[in-house]
Amino acid sequence: MKIMPCPLNGPRNISEFTYGGELRQMPDPAACTDAEWADYVFNCENRAGVVIEWWMHTPSSYWFLAERHTVTDEIIRTFDPKEIFSQRLDFKATAAASGRVSA
Repeated sequence: MKIMPCPLNGPRNISEFTYGGELRQMPDPAACTDAEWADYVFNCENRAGVVIEWWMHTPSSYWFLAERHTVTDEIIRTFDPKEIFSQRLDFKATAAASGRVSA
């Protein structure tokens, strides 16, 4: 049984988690093209080595980040996204400002 340490709920069986993809720099939603946004949403580097990934503890719906070695599958550490992000992005306001949302 593989155990993942959840920053909120402590060590849990890996079956309680959902993978959310690699952490990547998000393009500016108000300034990027549709092709750039699609590349961000649907493509990933799939690097061999240590990467930072989004994970969710499914029972509590808690999203967090994990540093994981993709070759050995070793979880190096898990941490709250607040360690990296200081504010949330309001996608609805950003889309409305760029004229991409219809009423």
